[in-house]
Amino acid sequence: MSIPKLSAQDLERARTAATNARRKRAELKEQVRVGKLSLAKAIDVANDDEILSHLKVVDLLRAVPRVGERRAAVVMESLSIAPNRRVRGLGRLQVAGLKAEFGDR
Repeated sequence: MSIPKLSAQDLERARTAATNARRKRAELKEQVRVGKLSLAKAIDVANDDEILSHLKVVDLLRAVPRVGERRAAVVMESLSIAPNRRVRGLGRLQVAGLKAEFGDR
């Protein structure tokens, strides 16, 4: 299968859409980082938004204050969440586990 040839306009639209999506995901992580949103609320917001639902779970966890790479990995392993899992791919028990682990943080 070959990659389709895109016009300059199509490429620019794709670049703009990708940039906007990255910014939107970064804004959500920043809101979690500064405490404006709890992890539980951020998961709910991300599940209701097509762009935010593509955010990796590990990136969202690492935005939580006092959660680094190691703690995020331990939590994800304990809840059987794959390292490359995105928010929209979480099961209801995994979501419940994350909410129980972090509460309103």
